Amino acid sequence: MEPFIESNVAVHCSSKMIRMKKILCFMFVVAITIAGCSKKDDCPSVNVSAPASEVANLKAYLDANNISATADPRGFFYTIKASGSGDKPTPCQTVTVNYVGKLTNGQTFDSNTNISFPLSNLITGWQEGIPLIGAGGSIDLYLPPSLAYGSRAQGGIPANSNLIFTIDLKSFK
Repeated sequence: MEPFIESNVAVHCSSKMIRMKKILCFMFVVAITIAGCSKKDDCPSVNVSAPASEVANLKAYLDANNISATADPRGFFYTIKASGSGDKPTPCQTVTVNYVGKLTNGQTFDSNTNISFPLSNLITGWQEGIPLIGAGGSIDLYLPPSLAYGSRAQGGIPANSNLIFTIDLKSFK
């Protein structure tokens, strides 16, 4: 009887070792996958364009108000007041800014100073416009609805609004 018990124990221990190796291998694969996904190089670039009708509407506003701004091919307009220095932020970085957001009637709907945001969490127009300047830079962004809040009202912002942001990029990391 004893040889049978020893053989049974050996088989039982061997199957536990195989199961443990499988679990450790699975945990290793999960850890490598998570580490690979958190690389900054894997950050997707933003490449959304506004419809031509929105761009035309925004351009008409700029022309009617004698605002000289550069047209970006993605459908927004901008004026760089100061280009800043050094590198420019990527969508995966956190930016610290001072900003004022206004409706086209001049009403301020939001403003803040020295506030930090992950750029990837912000409206598309900011994700596309802020990387045009470096730290210490300043930009006016003129955004059509699809690059801002679109067809949904947001706080004091009516649905389908063109928006104007004055943004000072303090730093990014």
